[in-house]
Amino acid sequence: MENSNTPWAPLRSGAFRALWLAMSAASAGAAMQLVGAQWLISGGSTGRSDTGLLVALVQAASMLPVLLLGLPAGVLADLVDRRRLLIGVQLAIAVVGLVLAGLALNGRVASTTLIVLQCAIGAGAALTMPAFGSITPDLVPRRHLPHASALGAISTNVVRAVGPAVAGLVIAWAGTAAVFALHAVTVLVFVGVLFAWRPCPVLARKRAMERRPEPFGAALRVGCGYVRRTPVVRRILGQALLFLLPGSALLALLPLLAGQRLGLGVNGYGLLLGALGAGAVVGALIQPRLRAVRPRDRIAGSAGVFLLALVVVAASRDARLVALVLVAAGAAWVITLACTNSAIESHLPAWVRARGLSVYQVVLFGTQGLGAIAWGCCAQRLGAQAALMLAAAGVGAAALIGRAWPMHDPAPATATAPAPAPATAAAPVPVPVPA
Repeated sequence: MENSNTPWAPLRSGAFRALWLAMSAASAGAAMQLVGAQWLISGGSTGRSDTGLLVALVQAASMLPVLLLGLPAGVLADLVDRRRLLIGVQLAIAVVGLVLAGLALNGRVASTTLIVLQCAIGAGAALTMPAFGSITPDLVPRRHLPHASALGAISTNVVRAVGPAVAGLVIAWAGTAAVFALHAVTVLVFVGVLFAWRPCPVLARKRAMERRPEPFGAALRVGCGYVRRTPVVRRILGQALLFLLPGSALLALLPLLAGQRLGLGVNGYGLLLGALGAGAVVGALIQPRLRAVRPRDRIAGSAGVFLLALVVVAASRDARLVALVLVAAGAAWVITLACTNSAIESHLPAWVRARGLSVYQVVLFGTQGLGAIAWGCCAQRLGAQAALMLAAAGVGAAALIGRAWPMHDPAPATATAPAPAPATAAAPVPVPVPA
């Protein structure tokens, strides 16, 4: 008998299973590519001196394109054929990956070139996320959608755990060019699956009818206007920003701490990232057990754990201890974002959900990108250890502000699903949410 309550139920759909596996492989390739880029620019394989700002800029380059393209990408995913959009974007990412591999193989990757190409890959990711997320309801029954979302989170966190560790091994054995080439291969596999996937003809015709021509600018303004006029959505975005701005210091500065303070090579750095990813998996698995705890209490507790982890990472020279606290940091990171994710999804009505989620996506990745630059500059002037201590203070302040300025618990579904509205209609009056 089919059990729709199992998290693995969506995998019974052949189309979802194939696309989920292909997307997971491409995400793993992207994680490996980022590790290779950070290691290359830090001087791990070229003999260049470590530069905190440049290392942080690589991290920022993968996230800042979302700040610029996140909102247009959400609108675009509502207006064009999403399958064709995904194929075109993935082919462009694969070409960039192959160019980067060729340059690395010849030892001709300048810092500026690497950052520009990383920005191009980040732009592709910005266009991919809303389009891929929007096709999920066409792949699985409605009752399996929550489980499909959970599988997406599990995939992301497993990739964080496995991708960096594999990247470290590949770099040690074959160099950074091999990592860049492997990323391109995983993306091409994703393209092949997209080519093979054919949506249900009836559903495809329905989606084509729904994609009536609409003014791009008007649709974009309406989505932003809804977010701006809805207090509860603004509070959720504020909670995410307050945590992510200081929290972004950990990923941005970890390469420097691994090499300079802990004396680790590329394999050791990959294992530290693997510990962080393993903690994220743990956080995703224990998150359902914490539903009885109010979201603001979960966020405050997770922020406290993350604060302590930052302090230990900054102060310790014991790689094993650092790896252990990174597991806790990864779990705290996922639990915090799970709270904001579920809250934003429950408060966005269906007609504006893609655009509202694009705003949230801009906050998530834009804050991490800008934060990476800020913490890189801070590390350049004060050192990575002092920068992490300041970040820990910022996380503590975020926890205190969150307690005084809590986001509401998710409202009932009936209160958050107003009647469908056209993309260019006036933004509705925000639905009151119980205090």
